[in-house]
Amino acid sequence: MDAIWVQSSEVHGKGVFAARHMAAGETVIEYVGEIITMAEAIARHPHDPKDPQHTFYFQLDDGRVIDALHGGNASKWINHSCRPNCVPDVVKGRIFIQTRRPVFRGEELTFDYGLVSDEPMTAALKAQYACRCGAKKCRGTMLA
Repeated sequence: MDAIWVQSSEVHGKGVFAARHMAAGETVIEYVGEIITMAEAIARHPHDPKDPQHTFYFQLDDGRVIDALHGGNASKWINHSCRPNCVPDVVKGRIFIQTRRPVFRGEELTFDYGLVSDEPMTAALKAQYACRCGAKKCRGTMLA
């Protein structure tokens, strides 16, 4: 039995959901896609001109970017939350999504995107990256 499935999400667009109970610390899926340079990611931006803040990029510590739009899997649909039940775990330049607490069947999987921007932090910038997670202590933005 697969551990996850993708369906419509109340958080945003599509989401990834647990098909079974998962223990804390369990590896759920690897975040995969084409590995490109930051310059290539900037040149490809936006993936969708109608929704320019929505991408399938995951920046690696060495400055490269995983573009899950190309060669990605279900992991690209994992939504952001300010109180996530998963965390990305970096192992030798690869990203694995792990549960940070027990996750119950049917629960949507999320992690904190912790987005960064070179622009000054303003209300307008926060609004561009508005969070829809619904957590009691939601910070209102996907920015770190």
